[in-house]
Amino acid sequence: MEILTNAEMAEADRLTIAGGVAGLTLMENAGSAVAETVAARLPVGSRVAVLAGPGNNGGDGFVAARQLAKRGYAATILLVGALEKLKGDAAASAKAWNGPIAAAAPAGLAGADIVVDALFGAGLDRPVDGAARAMIEAVNAQGAPVVAVDLPSGINGNSGAVMGVAARAAQTVTFFRKKPGHLLMPGRAYCGATSVVPIGIADAVLTRIAPRTFENVPELWRRTFPVPRPEGHKYSRGHVVIVSGPSWSTGAARLAARGALRAGAGLVTIASPREALAVNAAANLAIMVRPVDGAAELSRFLADPRFNALALGPGLGVGEQTCELVLAALAGERAVVLDADAITSFAEAPQRLAGALKARRDKPTVLTPHDGEFSRYFNVLDEHTKAGSKLDRARLGTELTGAVVLLKGADTVVAASDGASIAANAPAYLATAGAGDVLTGIVTGLLAQGMPAFEAASAAVWLHGEAARAFGLGLIAEDIPEMLPGVYRALLG
Repeated sequence: MEILTNAEMAEADRLTIAGGVAGLTLMENAGSAVAETVAARLPVGSRVAVLAGPGNNGGDGFVAARQLAKRGYAATILLVGALEKLKGDAAASAKAWNGPIAAAAPAGLAGADIVVDALFGAGLDRPVDGAARAMIEAVNAQGAPVVAVDLPSGINGNSGAVMGVAARAAQTVTFFRKKPGHLLMPGRAYCGATSVVPIGIADAVLTRIAPRTFENVPELWRRTFPVPRPEGHKYSRGHVVIVSGPSWSTGAARLAARGALRAGAGLVTIASPREALAVNAAANLAIMVRPVDGAAELSRFLADPRFNALALGPGLGVGEQTCELVLAALAGERAVVLDADAITSFAEAPQRLAGALKARRDKPTVLTPHDGEFSRYFNVLDEHTKAGSKLDRARLGTELTGAVVLLKGADTVVAASDGASIAANAPAYLATAGAGDVLTGIVTGLLAQGMPAFEAASAAVWLHGEAARAFGLGLIAEDIPEMLPGVYRALLG
């Protein structure tokens, strides 16, 4: 499903109005949808406090209050700002409301069974202060559930950032499409359950807008997802190589290898230093282990064209030897995934890696850093990667390197030159040692089966999150690959 930035949503509104749908009609539909949501939560006769702001979000609140009053709810408007300063459709909606209006004050929330937050929408781009801040703080302090209109007030729609203070909603009702702030943290944590409702904007406007951001759900990548064929065999499903670190840090490579195998790769081989050969061989059954020491041996080993996807980084160690291994891997034709130490090792000479990545822009390459690894490398490569939202930073990362950038976290972003996805299905218990190594393996396993890089990275993130959700509390990294068969069954029917 497409995600629209504030500017893209404004353009969707403009195109719709230019096509003959009145702006007031869109507002009526939006406010009515909010009223439906409130009515589904509470019985007729309940007291509803509608916190209305000075813009169109407040206009939606006036419509919701009017519709709720018609149904028999006791609705009151708490207005921030002067009634006479409302403009356009918001002023018209306010004029149509003949119920009580009070100046917004914390005391006005007393006795409310539910609060409708129609103060600010997704377009807020400055810190909240004054009376608006006092009301948001009061909304958070009172005990009634909050239904937010479009986005909880105080959340930036493009970045998910809290602009000083933000309302905590039990439910958010947004219109036509989600905004980045519904999915990016911390905004997502303030939204509660988010529902997207139609208000009269036709899907056809998306062709004109051409959005480049998507929620990471199977519809985004299902068309390219590899499904085993009856005539297939293990060699047709790809052969993954995972490069292992020394004997005291082989666990990460083994987790990645297990992830690749469970993701569907036909064969997986660990390229192991000789001193770690015994521990790697003893700890694996279906995964093969071969002795490979240093960049020169890795280059000779990878001359076998049957190896079509390669991952380096987990447990590899930071230093020049890792840099040389990475550069040797990037010199080939196969898909490459770089994680952890494979990225951090270039922190002191970032252009060295960036140049090698740009030289293979037409070959599938994925970087999978978490925020710390991203900062250690990209902030040195270009100081502009320190600024902006997580989505902005990931996009700049792919622009600087030519690689797909998978920036991990509760709101993992996958960015490519022609699009980006934001995931929202990662449970909190996925934050456990080794989980990122398994994700690296899943990405590599999907690449080995021929999935394009952006789709493989996005699918891997979703599968990773679903596997963790399926297991539940108590999850450790070793559990994630073992939950993938169930996730695959549900996905493929």
